[in-house]
Amino acid sequence: MVETMKAVVLSRFGGTDAFELLDVPLPPVGARQLRVRVHATAVNPLDYQIRRGDYADLVPLPSIIGHDVSGVVEETGADVTEFAAGDEVYYTPRIFGGAGSYAERHVVDVDLVARKPSNLNHVEAASLTLVGGTVVEAFVSRARLAVGETVLIHGGAGGVGTIAIQVAKAIGARVLTTARAADHAFVRSLGADEAIDHSTEDYVDAATRLTGGRGVDVVFDTIGGDTLTRSPLALADMGRVVSIVDIPQPQNLIEAWGKNAAYHFVFTRQNRGKLDLLTDLAERGLVRPVVGAVLPLARVGEAHELLEGRSAYALCGKVAIDVVGDTVSLPPRR
Repeated sequence: MVETMKAVVLSRFGGTDAFELLDVPLPPVGARQLRVRVHATAVNPLDYQIRRGDYADLVPLPSIIGHDVSGVVEETGADVTEFAAGDEVYYTPRIFGGAGSYAERHVVDVDLVARKPSNLNHVEAASLTLVGGTVVEAFVSRARLAVGETVLIHGGAGGVGTIAIQVAKAIGARVLTTARAADHAFVRSLGADEAIDHSTEDYVDAATRLTGGRGVDVVFDTIGGDTLTRSPLALADMGRVVSIVDIPQPQNLIEAWGKNAAYHFVFTRQNRGKLDLLTDLAERGLVRPVVGAVLPLARVGEAHELLEGRSAYALCGKVAIDVVGDTVSLPPRR
């Protein structure tokens, strides 16, 4: 008899009604793979972009999507020595490279997996993997953010922004961030030195004022569009812009040329090294995920609706999925 597991399957591209909770065969384990009992996962903008068909050429249907796992090792492949059954682990599944995390179990290449931070629960850990890996790549590998530099983080109250503030402070940078006025106390509690209400003050003017006319060393763009276009105006000479969003239209970079700016575009790559760094930061109390909402696996569609419509809610941080339980924790409407 074929063993099965519960999984949320994307049967077609479209709205949140495209998901189905089904019994699917348990995946086999290769020689250098682990089978993990998924305790929690989370929702990212990449997930709803895939669901609505933005990457249709890369995602064969039907598909299990999802890009965060925190769980417990159930079975190890014949050539795995790094982990054993019972170990608590977390990771990002290979993007566009197989089944995702909206399921009770997941099989993963061992090289992508790291030990879960001991001071985080599974919901918190699952809320750290993709966004944390993205931030580490943006600040450490690409921008090379340094002690004493100033960084402007767009969208500091979001899933990526909340981690970006904490990692930047752990590096030793001065942090400016844009956020709604209602979220200023929150982003400051994460370590932001200055919060800019983009609805009442132009962020370029604010960055210029807050740096005494010099500009910031690094801009971290989590929004795109006009935000990316105007980011060079907030830069100091030889500054760097790191963006994690798609570019839907051509960009005029004449201002960047005038600042001798460097641009980096990050579609994060998975590896254990970034997660080991995040584990160290988390266990030292320097980084802690912010979980703004939790729903059970059967309600993944609602989680997508919440994240896509986050401006209607007092939502800070990540939307997580409790795979082994029935936790429901929702933010109030604004």
